Amino acid sequence: MADTYTQLYIHIVFAVKYRDAAISEEWDERLRQYITGIVQHNRHKLIAINNMPDHMHLFIGLNPVQSISVLIQQVKGDSSEWINKEKLTKQRFRWQEGYGAFSYARSQVDTVVKYIQNQQIHHKKKNFLVEYREMLDSFGIRYDQSRVFSEME
Repeated sequence: MADTYTQLYIHIVFAVKYRDAAISEEWDERLRQYITGIVQHNRHKLIAINNMPDHMHLFIGLNPVQSISVLIQQVKGDSSEWINKEKLTKQRFRWQEGYGAFSYARSQVDTVVKYIQNQQIHHKKKNFLVEYREMLDSFGIRYDQSRVFSEME
């Protein structure tokens, strides 16, 4: 029987509900470690992870035995449950519905890793919503402006 060989590099972006700045520097490292554990437990390779107070970036080597949507559902569900169980926020923590997933070639890995590692510097120049829309545009993804990580009304 032949083996299966893949090289699937996926950059995943998702936001806190209503893009609330709910992820605190006091515990964001623990959150990244927790999410890293979820990704690795599901047999994916975590290449880079970073966050801002209102969103998260993951860059993974995807194992094709699990879909991106199932992985993200598990990452978001388990991590929000953990945040709430640990009482890390004053109010109930929730991730926004939806996510962005963008594929890259092996030759682009270093560039994506640096981009994710430098989020704090990058966001001094532009906010998350501008960044995210630019990503969607650069990949030629059509989207409804009103459904891109909405703010509280």
